[in-house]
Amino acid sequence: MTTREQARFDELLEADSRIEPRDWMPDAYRKTLVRQMSQHAHSEIIGMQPEGNWIARAPSLKRKAILMAKVQDEAGHGLYLYSATATLGTTRDAMTGALLEGKARYSSIFNYPTPTWADMGAIGWLVDGAAIVNQVPLCRASYGPYARAMVRICKEESFHQRQGFEILLSLMNGTPAQREMAQDAVDRWYWPSLMMFGPPDDESPNSAQSMAWNIKRFGNDELRNRFVAMLVPQAEALGITLPDPELRLDGDGSVVAMGPIDWSEFEAVLKGNGPCNAQRIQHRRQAHEDGAWVREAAAAYAERMSHPKAVA
Repeated sequence: MTTREQARFDELLEADSRIEPRDWMPDAYRKTLVRQMSQHAHSEIIGMQPEGNWIARAPSLKRKAILMAKVQDEAGHGLYLYSATATLGTTRDAMTGALLEGKARYSSIFNYPTPTWADMGAIGWLVDGAAIVNQVPLCRASYGPYARAMVRICKEESFHQRQGFEILLSLMNGTPAQREMAQDAVDRWYWPSLMMFGPPDDESPNSAQSMAWNIKRFGNDELRNRFVAMLVPQAEALGITLPDPELRLDGDGSVVAMGPIDWSEFEAVLKGNGPCNAQRIQHRRQAHEDGAWVREAAAAYAERMSHPKAVA
C-alpha cells in the first residue's frame, strides 16, 4: 500500500463513489466484503430448503408454481452473490467449501422449521420483508459488484414479500382453523425475523466499520425499528396480532418501545444449536455430493471445447 492508494480509496468513499474490482482496497475492506457477501450468498442457498420442503405439498397448482418460482429466484440470488464475491479473488469452490466445513455462517433465520403451509406466508411477509429493509440500502454499497447485484435481488424480494402477505391474507379470510394457523406462524417467525438485523449496534463487532466504509448505510437498530414500524399497519390490514404486547409507536409511526429480544437464542442458533442447523447443513452437503457428477461433466465438456482440433 502507498499513501497515494489509500488517499484515492478514501476519496472515493468520501465522494460516495464505487470501489470496483481492479481498484486498490485495504485488505480489511476486502475481507469484510468477502465475509458479508459470501454469508449472504450462503443464506440464499440454504434458504431454499425451508420453502422447498413445501413445493410438493402446496395446496394448489397455482401455489406450487409460485413457490417453485420463488425458490428458483433464491438460487439465482445465491449465484449473483457468489459471482460478485468472486470478483474479490475468492472462488465459489472456496466459499462452498467453507460453508460445508462449518467455517462460514449463513443467516440464523433459516434454522427454524416450517411445519405448516402458513409458514410460507410468514416467511414471505416477515423474513423477506426484513430482507428488503436490510438490503435496499445495500444497493448503494460502496463495492460496485455487490451494489449492482442487490438491485435485481431487492426487486424480486419485493414480490416474495407480497406473496407472503397474500398467503396470510387468504388464510385470515378463511376458517377459524386457518386463521389460527396463520397467527401461530407469525408468532413463531416474528422474533427471529427481528434478529436478522443483527445484535444491537453497541454490541455488533462489524457494524460501525462497515458503515464507515459505506458498505452499510444504517445501523442494525435503526433498520430493525423501520421494519417493525412497517409491519404494524400491515398487521392491522391482515387482522394479525404482532406477538409483542410492549410494542408502541408514536404519532408519526416511529417505534418508541418494544419488548426485549432474546439474544441468547440468536447466539445459540449461530453456534449451531438451532432447531434445524444440523439438518440444513447435512442436506446441503448431500446435495453437493449428489451434484458432483454434474460438475465433473461440465468441467470435462469445457476442457474438450477448449481444444477445437480435438473435437474435430
